Amino acid sequence: MGTKMSKAGKAKKGAAASGKSGGGSGGNDNIDIKLDDKYTSKAGGGKLGIDDFELLKVLGKGSFGKVMLVKKKGGDDTLFAMKTLRKAALIKRNQLLHTATERNILQNIQHPFLVNLIYAFQSDDKLYMVLDYMGGGELFFWLKKHRRFSEARAQLMGAEITLALGALHAGNIIYRDLKPENILVDLEGHIRLTDFGLSKDGITGPGAEGGTKTFCGTPEYLAPEILDNKGHGKSVDWWSFGTLLYEMLCGLPPFYDTNIQKMYHKILCAPLRFPSYLSDDAKEILRGLLQRKVEERLGSGPGGTDEIKAANFFKTLDFDRVMAKEYTPEFKPPAGRNDTDATNFDLEFTTEKAIDSVVTTHMSETAKQKSNFTDFTYQNEGAMGS
Repeated sequence: MGTKMSKAGKAKKGAAASGKSGGGSGGNDNIDIKLDDKYTSKAGGGKLGIDDFELLKVLGKGSFGKVMLVKKKGGDDTLFAMKTLRKAALIKRNQLLHTATERNILQNIQHPFLVNLIYAFQSDDKLYMVLDYMGGGELFFWLKKHRRFSEARAQLMGAEITLALGALHAGNIIYRDLKPENILVDLEGHIRLTDFGLSKDGITGPGAEGGTKTFCGTPEYLAPEILDNKGHGKSVDWWSFGTLLYEMLCGLPPFYDTNIQKMYHKILCAPLRFPSYLSDDAKEILRGLLQRKVEERLGSGPGGTDEIKAANFFKTLDFDRVMAKEYTPEFKPPAGRNDTDATNFDLEFTTEKAIDSVVTTHMSETAKQKSNFTDFTYQNEGAMGS
């Protein structure tokens, strides 16, 4: 749903605060989750619900629902991105466990370069997650518009992405779906990662040891060890980061092909080639990140994220200052006429009427029991009164 095409003809999924992820096995998705009574609605005195929010714009759509720009009634004028997910669609595609994992990661990891969960609640038919709104839209939107970035622009964005992935890895979480659609940009030009539906927790090592064997992700960014089904760990994120950094600098992923099987073959076998305009430092970090042997890949050694931070490509940056957002990004997205015009999101979505669609496919009682998410409800303490 909401397929976008880049200038090179590359199909992309439309999304906003958290678009639709790639495939993957759902595993055992029979989870019991209940509503938490302690968060109450200012509007009706009951549990927090969709009626507590003013729906302003559609920002993106995916296979399981959509993302809307919203504002909380009775609060201040803070804007949020509300992700709605149809339970029946999640059950049909065995995605309940992935959704629960995403919800838990969003609650438990707070970081300047990861999107924050503000509220979570559910109805009989849907799950709702209310997240930070990033008015600059998706990185994909800007790659499509600008084709490729300068090294200075890619350097700061890459450093922020490195810190985001490092925070996940420090919590023994692998991201597994790094791509331009899942990187949001704020109006100052800084980034945040979103959409943790394919993330996996409990991963302690860089490779197969202490890892997982699930085949999942987005084709262009899959690491060789995922394609080989050898088992994988944290290092898959550094391969995907290398692919993304190459795309930011060169305009397309390094092994891109319109034929997915040919692209998989290139990921496994094709030589890595660079355009002549890339600096030696850029080539060096890309060679390190795009090593097919996990043990030789940059970031896979005992230093982990510190190996990436020490690369010559980042030598002009102080990562403490990066974390504090003390560097001014080269590019700032336009703010638009007003806060709610969503000018940096695709018109295909923003011209739709923002409504909480009625679910026409009703679930069986068994399905309803499967989709009853215990402790799904959440309110970020910093959002009290918002």
